Amino acid sequence: MAANEQYKRNTSALLERESDGSPCFRKRTLMNTKRLFAASYGHLSIDIVNSTVAMILVVVAGQFNLSISKIGFGALVYQFSAAMSQPLFGGLTDRLRGRWVGALGLLWTLAFYSAAVFMPTYGGFLGLLVIGGLGSGAFHAAGLLNSSVSGGHRRATATSIFFVGGQVGLALGPIIAGLVLARAGLPAMAWVALAMAPAAVLMLLWMNDPLPEPPPVSKPAAGSAAPERAANWLLVVAFILLITFRSGTAQSFATLLPKFYADQGIPSSVYGFQLGLFAFAGAVGTMVGGLLGDRMDRRLLIFVVTVASAPLAWLMLHTSGALFVVVAIGAGFLLSIPHSVVLVLAQELAPGRQGLVGGLVLGFIFASGSTVAWIASLGADRFGLMQVLSALAWMPIAAGLVALLLPSGRQPQPAPVEPPPLSVAAAEVAVPAGSD
Repeated sequence: MAANEQYKRNTSALLERESDGSPCFRKRTLMNTKRLFAASYGHLSIDIVNSTVAMILVVVAGQFNLSISKIGFGALVYQFSAAMSQPLFGGLTDRLRGRWVGALGLLWTLAFYSAAVFMPTYGGFLGLLVIGGLGSGAFHAAGLLNSSVSGGHRRATATSIFFVGGQVGLALGPIIAGLVLARAGLPAMAWVALAMAPAAVLMLLWMNDPLPEPPPVSKPAAGSAAPERAANWLLVVAFILLITFRSGTAQSFATLLPKFYADQGIPSSVYGFQLGLFAFAGAVGTMVGGLLGDRMDRRLLIFVVTVASAPLAWLMLHTSGALFVVVAIGAGFLLSIPHSVVLVLAQELAPGRQGLVGGLVLGFIFASGSTVAWIASLGADRFGLMQVLSALAWMPIAAGLVALLLPSGRQPQPAPVEPPPLSVAAAEVAVPAGSD
């Protein structure tokens, strides 16, 4: 109850500030399509690069005779580099009101990724990749804030559009990498990174003007501090468990499925398409999640879709042919619906620090998912990859149960704004500025 009351106070403060009829209100409630497109295009570009890391690790593993656990560790340190830096860059983005950070982060990642594929040693390859991951952390923190604020009252929808860009990138990356690696080899991946550079230029052009200042947040009533702190701790624990259980399955699949398919003798061009199919369905799910998140109880939405995704994720490992296509689309679709909804819920609990909170939550999504994937890779060396992935497929059920502890996310509607009296409006029009 206390968590829902805090959520209502924060969203009510935002709506009261935005419903005063001011020019700031008109700018903020209309969706800023240029800013949103630039952020989403940047997300597409950087996640095309990010989604190829698992596949190039499989190629590098063949060159340097790496075990499954070493592949998982390589993915872990790359994701941790991106994840742990996101709160820092989120706070910086708050201070700069959304400018510069995202575009420079994208360029940073592209530069170090391009250099990494030419390294003759695994240490050099992984070192440059980890340094490049810092740019991914900067981009995601800045891109999330820019996209969320650009949506006006439709923040979940705008955030989902931003994540659709990323999901499409995650889908295209394995397909592109599979074809490039099969035909031209690892060094040719530098050209893939170079092709993503125009997105940074567009972000510098359309994400350069500062975002509006956040609204003041209403204070809790006197005497309610202790229950409020208890409710906040419960929310923190619920978010941690929800994110860990959900992203653990998603990230483990993204990291270890290339190795799983390669061990079956499937060529990279084929399993790249299989992973792309899974991710494309996730893009659709992310978009649908944003639309539904602006219209229904977000807590119930997360519960239903995450629980329903588990059997489909398990079937991905045990089917082939046309049936695989059906279950891969279903699993990717359902697993991705909560992504933008969870982030918007977290940001609305702390509207004055949206960049910082977004960076914390998004960073924890990457960090927790990669940690689970690494632990899974250790288990796979001992128990087998099929057994470990089959167990991880059922973790979304736990995520759905934890989601019931979150606030509902039903936002109060702003009061209608009455037009000014006719006599006042007429007087303002009739009397020119500076007249007697």
